[in-house]
Amino acid sequence: MPREALPPIVGPDLRVLFVGINPGLRSAEVGHNFARPGNRFWGALHASGFTPRILEPEEDGTLPDYGLGITNIAPRPTRAAAELSADELREGAATLERLVARITPKLVAIVGVTAYRTAFGRRRAQLGLQEDTIGGRPVWILPNTSGLNAHHTPASFARLFAEAREYAEGL
Repeated sequence: MPREALPPIVGPDLRVLFVGINPGLRSAEVGHNFARPGNRFWGALHASGFTPRILEPEEDGTLPDYGLGITNIAPRPTRAAAELSADELREGAATLERLVARITPKLVAIVGVTAYRTAFGRRRAQLGLQEDTIGGRPVWILPNTSGLNAHHTPASFARLFAEAREYAEGL
């Protein structure tokens, strides 16, 4: 199967648009977001109250039913996000700006602080709400849910994702 970019999954009146860094090889192979076993995105989404149960990657198309959308900064699939160039991330940032301006989600949640720093030139960005916007919408940075990221536990993902959910609900 050719490795093509996963298209954005969006709908009207999104509470949150989740933005991954780029598709992993497994996600590109199966055509669904966060599909690699060991990725903690779907568990964090549920544990934080965004979804009533843990969705399977194959159910990513149902996210708009929950007021959620998903896309990536960079379209090129890689084994690890570190394989992306700074240029790829900056080009993806420009594309993301246009998408967000068009669909106007209440909140943009970037899943990966290091990629955000590079893509948007914000070297000191930290997790949480940002001073800057993307496409005129507020931005919340979440940790990368890849199994390669050993800095966070399922409990910390749940807490951090819940903080973003609570903020979005207040918008």
